[in-house]
Amino acid sequence: MEKRIRTKIKIVLYGPECTGKSTLAEGLAKAFNATWTPEFAREYLQNIWNQEQRTCEPNDLIPIAKGQLQWETEELQKAEQLLFCDTDVFLTQVWGELYYGQKNTELSVFADKLPADLYLLTDIDLKWVPDDLRDRPKQRQETLAFFENQLIALNKPYIKISGKGEHRLANAIKIVEQYMSFLQLGFTSHDFMHLNNREITPESVSKQLHYIRKGVPWVHLNRIATTGDGILQFTEDEITYFTHLFDNQKGSLKIKKMVPASGAASRMFKFLSEFLEDYKLGQESINAYINRAKNKHLSLFLVGLPNFPFYELLLKKTKVSFPDYNSWSHDLKNYALIKTLLDESGLNYANKPKGILPFHKYETHIATPVEEHLREALAYAVSSERTFVHFTVSPEHQESFETLVESLKSNLEEESTYRINVNYSTQRKSTDSLAFNSDLHPIRTEDGRLLFRPGGHGALIENINNIDADILFIKNIDNVIQNHLETISHYKKSLGGVLLNTQRRVFHYLEQLDRNNLQKEEMEEVVGFIKTQLSLDISEDFPKFTRESKIEYLHNYLNRPIRVCGMVKNEGEPGGGPFWVRNQKGYVFLQIVESSQIVMNDPDQKQIFESSTHFNPVDLVCGIRNYKGERFDMLKFTDPDTGFVVKKNKNGIDLLAYELPGLWNGSMAKWLTIFVEVPLITFSPVKTVNDLLKPAHQSPHAF
Repeated sequence: MEKRIRTKIKIVLYGPECTGKSTLAEGLAKAFNATWTPEFAREYLQNIWNQEQRTCEPNDLIPIAKGQLQWETEELQKAEQLLFCDTDVFLTQVWGELYYGQKNTELSVFADKLPADLYLLTDIDLKWVPDDLRDRPKQRQETLAFFENQLIALNKPYIKISGKGEHRLANAIKIVEQYMSFLQLGFTSHDFMHLNNREITPESVSKQLHYIRKGVPWVHLNRIATTGDGILQFTEDEITYFTHLFDNQKGSLKIKKMVPASGAASRMFKFLSEFLEDYKLGQESINAYINRAKNKHLSLFLVGLPNFPFYELLLKKTKVSFPDYNSWSHDLKNYALIKTLLDESGLNYANKPKGILPFHKYETHIATPVEEHLREALAYAVSSERTFVHFTVSPEHQESFETLVESLKSNLEEESTYRINVNYSTQRKSTDSLAFNSDLHPIRTEDGRLLFRPGGHGALIENINNIDADILFIKNIDNVIQNHLETISHYKKSLGGVLLNTQRRVFHYLEQLDRNNLQKEEMEEVVGFIKTQLSLDISEDFPKFTRESKIEYLHNYLNRPIRVCGMVKNEGEPGGGPFWVRNQKGYVFLQIVESSQIVMNDPDQKQIFESSTHFNPVDLVCGIRNYKGERFDMLKFTDPDTGFVVKKNKNGIDLLAYELPGLWNGSMAKWLTIFVEVPLITFSPVKTVNDLLKPAHQSPHAF
């Protein structure tokens, strides 16, 4: 992407009276060693008031505009690069329209002669101070809205500036610095406005470009993690011990369950969408299509159709939409059912989030993943008679989640006698990525705006960063089961017990290191714990360190978030697994790795990856406070080098974008990590609709 910056930049302080425009213009000019122009109207009108004791009239607007334009022209010629203006002719035009109720077309001509590159809209959060020329103390909100609407109506690039005193100036300086950086990267003023609204920084975009240009370093696998070598395998007695440990300590802890649930269920129904697009209705049988398209998933779907939890609702809806349904052929009936399942006018399931879809059929009702997760939380994530559940959702789906939760809460609370507290968060727009073409120019939409893409589920580390909890259970929205809730609860609690047991020792060692009273044998004990229990390498030079350096080194190693990850036996499910990896410094440690992170055309790396005995089911228990009870800043423990460069094709254009490191690998790369084997029964994800036909999602008498 070509870097460039304009020779002269005009930035205007724009806003209602008494919002600090003059102070900001002068302060910004000083901060950037630049030129600035005062407000011509103030001098002009003050002279009129002093001489005639009158305020502004419509006939004064043109002289004000001419004077303002002359001052700006003179100062712009002197400016090396930046000119800050305390108002401009456009503001005079807007002010005149507000006061006199009509637009002065002659003023528009003057306003177009020296357009601003960027407007800084000054907020009304400053105290109104009266003087000879100010007269709207009670209409400040309406005035600000009018001024902002004029910027929007005429598509002027602007950023709102708020804050008081030094904070206001500091905010403005930061905005101008970021603006200049984005211009240098080749973006426009309007681009900057959209980037700023998403809180995307120049540093973030530069980092994205860096990884797209250079590529993301491959992860180097050292060996697979197996039971006895990286994965802990406990006896039933040990599991029971850890379960009781968790139960005994949970009363003093704030426990929360986090369920990543963003996005629509489109992938779940992908093979059905492909059928509707490709099937030649009236020209071939569905059997012929299945053979032609090799769509074996469709065959299984049709055979199992009556056993889906939504079948009765689907059949009823289809008969309403197609009154002649009963007289149709078998193929036409199936086509109508699939069309009703996916169409917006039907059930529209492909566009709804997985969390609210029917997953399980009980004798009394149909259950959604949301209900199953609430029931799970009540089974193992309760403390002080209440459970806390946090769903990450897409903004457009939050209302449907809230409605569903409210309809479930009272019955579940009555059954369990526990209170349910549910809150939500969305993926921050600041984690979105820009899309670039092969020349590294940003791709734009039809209306010229930048094209943004979600930064991937690794963006949810920001959501975790804002969660208030001691212990955080994490489990995906589609990983629920119809039966065996007691077994799932047992193993989830045991993972929690392993976490608390590990945390107890880590906190003890950190407190001892703080007191600086560890003897040589105790220091060796800490080193042994890090090597054997936390599976981390210690520097070969450690014995040569001074005592103070040893304490700092060990403290840095231990003072991190902790995660205990359940691992199931590998049965061919797509996704990541547990491995020993070697970083660029030569250290070997445990990590969850996806296939896209390694060089699959390297026979050795491919062989290690394909030899994996276990799979990551995204079954995590996390300790997110330090030994002093403070929340960790999770962003300090991520590894941006483990992100992804994705290549897509949009409307015939190759698209490149950087995705953030995955939540359970790169975004937690620098956490203390413990892998524990858990039974396969605890892992029952629904990746496609056909997964709902598996025994874990069917009642025993379903078939």
